Amino acid sequence: MHNKVFFSFVLFSILLVGSINCNKQAENSSSIQKEEFGSINGKEIDIYSLVNKKGVKAKITNYGAILVSLTIPDRNGNFADIVTGFDSLNGYINDRSFFGTTVGRYGNRIDKGKFMLDGKEYQLTVNDGENHLHGGTTGFYKAIWNAEPVENESGPSLKLTLISPDGEEGYPGTVTISVVYTLTNNNELEIKYDGTTDKATILNPTHHSYFNLTGDFNNTILDHELFIDADSITPVDQTLITTGEITPVENTPMDFRKPTAIGLHINDKDVQLEFGKGYDHNWVLNNYTDGSVRKVASLYDSLSGRFMEILSDQPGLQFYSGNFLNGTIEGKDEVVYQHRTALCLETQHYPDSPNKPEFPSVVLKPGETYHQTTIYRFSTK
Repeated sequence: MHNKVFFSFVLFSILLVGSINCNKQAENSSSIQKEEFGSINGKEIDIYSLVNKKGVKAKITNYGAILVSLTIPDRNGNFADIVTGFDSLNGYINDRSFFGTTVGRYGNRIDKGKFMLDGKEYQLTVNDGENHLHGGTTGFYKAIWNAEPVENESGPSLKLTLISPDGEEGYPGTVTISVVYTLTNNNELEIKYDGTTDKATILNPTHHSYFNLTGDFNNTILDHELFIDADSITPVDQTLITTGEITPVENTPMDFRKPTAIGLHINDKDVQLEFGKGYDHNWVLNNYTDGSVRKVASLYDSLSGRFMEILSDQPGLQFYSGNFLNGTIEGKDEVVYQHRTALCLETQHYPDSPNKPEFPSVVLKPGETYHQTTIYRFSTK
């Protein structure tokens, strides 16, 4: 009898230790998994799940190089998705709000879709009133990218590659571009871009996720506290095209040099807020030196404790406060996205730079390589 009890105890101990070890291994491992997401014209579209050692998960599809979801913990360890989007591929196919997309060739607006390069005028697709926006009607965000998981010591990575042919949407040159998403074990979503061309062109891609750090898309982002390390903005006209000026944020609703609730001044009587119907402007980031990654902004939600920092090597940051979300889009879990449900913080060059020679150049020539690094870093407080 004693022997049976002893052996039972030994067996239980082995099973318990094994279970604990398995749980620890699961907690300390990262992974990437691939699933079918649907198809377009007979071409399979996939979705990839990146999970880091802390259980943070990012889902990315090769359609539009889109970030479909990003699930991170709040201060109490409760996980929630913090980016808007859709439950199905069809939602993204029909989307006109650029949820989670990689936009390009040119992120933001180009005046009347025209620019001069090496003495020749190019006419791009006009898809935003009389202007060109985010690469046109079939830009990077509507393309099927080639996707491959890659080895990375800092966390699971997915590399997406696309060839944009000469003349697409009116752009010159065949551009080959890659975007590498890495979900680091430090709870960072790192996005690296590389691009080359066979003919002089312009290139300015950016990431277009809409964030709501509460993790509940029934909430607005008006109580989120935003910091932007910028002393100036590039003001816009009524069509949201930059005027070419650079004006200080001091004593204006555009001053986010200290963490400030987004809703504090969003309804102030200000001509720039009137033109944008809220915030939809480019901030001229401080400490810009070509190739240097530095902290440029942060976002905090006191309800959940989630804190997001943005690091980038870009000269500009477009802050868009979800002004055109109007209750007509049904997103994840049948939630309807209302006015200012979420916001975008897009690192990039200034809008309409091809027509503003005083702005940093966006020209890419044969033999050169375009590089960009942007990092969204998450923690709680």
